[in-house]
Amino acid sequence: MQELNHFKHKVHVVFKREDLDSERLEGKVVIVLDVLFATSTIIHALHSGVAEVIPTLDEASARNIAKNYRRENTVLAGELYGETIPGFSHPAPLSLAQEELDEKTLIYSTTNGTVAIRQSLGADEIFVGALINAESLVEHITSTYPEKTILIVCSGSMGSPNLEDTCGAGYFVELLRYRLKDAGADAFSDAAETARLVFKSEPSSESLLKSRVGRMMTARGMTDEVRFAANLSSHQIVPQVFGEVIKPLKQDQ
Repeated sequence: MQELNHFKHKVHVVFKREDLDSERLEGKVVIVLDVLFATSTIIHALHSGVAEVIPTLDEASARNIAKNYRRENTVLAGELYGETIPGFSHPAPLSLAQEELDEKTLIYSTTNGTVAIRQSLGADEIFVGALINAESLVEHITSTYPEKTILIVCSGSMGSPNLEDTCGAGYFVELLRYRLKDAGADAFSDAAETARLVFKSEPSSESLLKSRVGRMMTARGMTDEVRFAANLSSHQIVPQVFGEVIKPLKQDQ
């Protein structure tokens, strides 16, 4: 396989968004993961009728963007360090889906996930991924961009890797290994293989529930949200970033 960009691997994983500082994004297809809960929430919100999602860096940015929209056409949701931002809708997927979302614009701010999406804007193509939409996303990317390097970006937590995103990245790598089976082992970096081994080590629900954020959410009575995010390929939504807005390429059948 010819060398692509600055490393020879076709599939690579970074374990926290801070590692993007050392990555050259030009020429790559990026999949951003924040399994608990930003990317799971974005996917489920689109599944639940949201027309588009605007990921923001922080609360102030979200509020400023909201000024450009009619209030009845938008939903503001988000968290900072795990706490729902005052005046915003709850950021977790099942809770947010209880809101009236149909055809609205979701303006969304989280500590890590929405920041990671915006940090990835230098890539050729950016997709929003989670355990719940992995199969559809992998199918689309491998069929549409067969020659591009795929970079799976784990948002991480508190500046460190986390178990839930590593597990999610591993599921993507497992699916990509099957889809790219003719590419050979050298198509996958050691980081990609490490993530795959984490995913294969136990059921996804167990990994998510034992993660730091999973334990914190369970203590807050949100076990159902964690278990929901652990579902494998339950959604067929393929969310892509266009400019600075996320829209779905495919809707659930």
